Amino acid sequence: MDKEKKVSTNKDVKAEISKLYDEIFAHNGYGEIKIDMRILKRGQKEIIIHCGKQYRFVVDWENKIKKKPKITKSTIEK
Repeated sequence: MDKEKKVSTNKDVKAEISKLYDEIFAHNGYGEIKIDMRILKRGQKEIIIHCGKQYRFVVDWENKIKKKPKITKSTIEK
């Protein structure tokens, strides 16, 4: 069953990844961690960590990349 959290922070997700890494490293065998991210509406991202189980997080996110202004004929002539 999925371990689901409603809204988390990026810090929560990184802490969970670190905890899972430590568990796999201590395990007497092999393991795998897979991380899926997708952009949601309302400035959020969904992060799913696959590691035997799925750990689902929804995190508030702002796109820090500013779009470059579109160059048109009127902006070139100025």
